[in-house]
Amino acid sequence: MALNLRVMAPNRIVWNSEVQEIVLSTNSGQIGILPSHAPLLTALDIGIIKIRLGNQWSTMALMGGFAMIENNQMTILVNEAEKAIEIDFQEAQETFSKAQVNLARAEGRKQIIEANLALRRAKARLEAINANTLNIAD
Repeated sequence: MALNLRVMAPNRIVWNSEVQEIVLSTNSGQIGILPSHAPLLTALDIGIIKIRLGNQWSTMALMGGFAMIENNQMTILVNEAEKAIEIDFQEAQETFSKAQVNLARAEGRKQIIEANLALRRAKARLEAINANTLNIAD
């Protein structure tokens, strides 16, 4: 038995296929989803999703959203999503370094919040690349 996973961003369907297992970051921590999982609706945090197809794992960076599972159908609605294989490592590292500098220089509550969010997004992109390179589900 498999799960049907559909990941949708505002401008495109990022993923739509059957998978064997899903690990994703919610606002209350990571959860694993296997076939026949109980119905669930949860908010997603900025982080990565790990998807198992057979013996291989794929990863994506998700930039927040919602996930719903019912009857082996999982639908994920996200603000943004990037498959790890589509992320340029050099560019992701540069973005992460810039985000760290911007956070260190941020002044005032608004700038600190925006810089922290940018850093979390950059970190999620790097984590997706690293997890995909290792091809494991930690």
